Amino acid sequence: MLSRLMSGSSRSLEREYSCTVRLLDDSEYTCTFQRDAKGQYLFDLLCHHLNLLEKDYFGIRFVDPDKQRHWLEFTKSVVKQLRSQPPFTMCFRVKFYPADPAALKEEITRYLVFLQIKRDLYHGRLLCKTSDAALLAAYILQAEIGDYDPGKHPEGYSSKFQFFPKHSEKLERKIAEIHKTELSGQTPATSELNFLRKAQTLETYGVDPHPCKDVSGNAAFLAFTPFGFVVLQGNKRVHFIKWNEVTKLKFEGKTFYLYEKKIILTYFAPTPEACKHLWKCGIENQAFYKLEKSSQVRTVSSSNLFFKGSRFRYSGRVAKEVMESSAKIKREPPEIHRAGMVPSRSCPSITHGPRLSSVPRTRRRAVHISIMEGLESLRDSAHSTPVRSSSHGDNFLPHVRSSRADSNERVAVISDEAYSPADSVLPTPVAEHSLELMLLSRQINGATCSIEEEKESEASTPTTTEAETLGRELRALCQGHGRPEEEQVNKFVLSVLRLLLVTMGLLFVLLLLLIILTESDLDIAFFRDIRQTPEFEQFHYQYFCPLRRWFACKIRSVVSLLIDT
Repeated sequence: MLSRLMSGSSRSLEREYSCTVRLLDDSEYTCTFQRDAKGQYLFDLLCHHLNLLEKDYFGIRFVDPDKQRHWLEFTKSVVKQLRSQPPFTMCFRVKFYPADPAALKEEITRYLVFLQIKRDLYHGRLLCKTSDAALLAAYILQAEIGDYDPGKHPEGYSSKFQFFPKHSEKLERKIAEIHKTELSGQTPATSELNFLRKAQTLETYGVDPHPCKDVSGNAAFLAFTPFGFVVLQGNKRVHFIKWNEVTKLKFEGKTFYLYEKKIILTYFAPTPEACKHLWKCGIENQAFYKLEKSSQVRTVSSSNLFFKGSRFRYSGRVAKEVMESSAKIKREPPEIHRAGMVPSRSCPSITHGPRLSSVPRTRRRAVHISIMEGLESLRDSAHSTPVRSSSHGDNFLPHVRSSRADSNERVAVISDEAYSPADSVLPTPVAEHSLELMLLSRQINGATCSIEEEKESEASTPTTTEAETLGRELRALCQGHGRPEEEQVNKFVLSVLRLLLVTMGLLFVLLLLLIILTESDLDIAFFRDIRQTPEFEQFHYQYFCPLRRWFACKIRSVVSLLIDT
């Protein structure tokens, strides 16, 4: 029997799982791993495939069956973290943005960071003024199609590429003008480096926004950057706290707390899972950017003593150690296979976003603008993680029809205002399908998004119905704050119950320890006095000896059974 159990366990551990990882250029890398493989094994396998040495800035992101995003933890089993059925699909992304991208040692690292920031620009996470947007887009053109050539690039060539969630013909002409006149002669590496230097100066560089609500019920976005913690509301950055000023991060249920030297910021996430993910991201970012050595990393608890909470420890090197290690790299620069701006059936490129080459330009613009206008109401409404509703399509369809009718008169442009996270509405482009048409169809029909269609869920803002759902939940939550006495009583009762349970557990453990020591052969006066009492002798002969014989009998029977088999 023992041999059968061991053979079954061995077969289970040797079982191989298939995994597909979507890279930053939207190509896919497929690999296999065994059941007990840790996240570090999968990450090292991927970095070896990419020929990447400065790998500490990157991570693997996945979405669980509840549509909650996660970063793969390298010290834990891959299978246990995913909680979904194979084959698994994950995404390779920048996890920690370098504070100075130009200081990266190798060109391959800069190129991968360039691809990530280009995605941020397209998905609306990196917003900027029109003049800055035109320059960034021109750098992308120069890096991927080279110098302007009148024979290859006819009038309006920049309009074939989608760099942003929305833009105007005036911006397209500005992009082409900069590309023609100012960037001629720049190599791809130079253009990418200039792109990174420009992006680094923007206020939303490195922002991965987490939708939340403040104590007043107003929509807000929390984000962690190389320089500190930021809170964005509307078109303003309402809080910026440097990492060395953040003293503690904590969460309880849907409530997230950030402790600064003088203030405590409180925000409400859409779900407890989203709040825990926000807390873990904050712990990792603070450790990576703030600490001097990885030996200073400590396990962090989400609550105080006697309160149930989560414990988490960042595993990895910190930014200073990564820079010191990069300076020691000495090898021939690896060859870089850049994804050009030419459609590929096997590996679709994200450079220019969704392709609508088969749709006339006027119609293509109308479709794109109608979607963005249909989501325009999100600017002042709630934002949440995906909670799908089939009623959304009924409200969206009339607006789409009316917007198509006058789309030639109204042209969406990138705002000259500051950060507006509501523009981040498009998920990661998948395959060669038109994402805009797919998104439009999904909204009209009220269909839910499959995990495969939005495996990464890069867009951090929801649809209008999702916003309304979160708004109702958080309004109820805020109304609950009108009864602080009841909440305080509940918390006090829970804390007393936890204290009683912990106390009883400790007493039980101490009693068992006392019995074991008393029944042992320790020749100590305290234990001799106890052994001589009538109560102990009665306990010894009536309870302890029969229990000891019963255990010994059971152990002998199990051993003999194992020997016989």
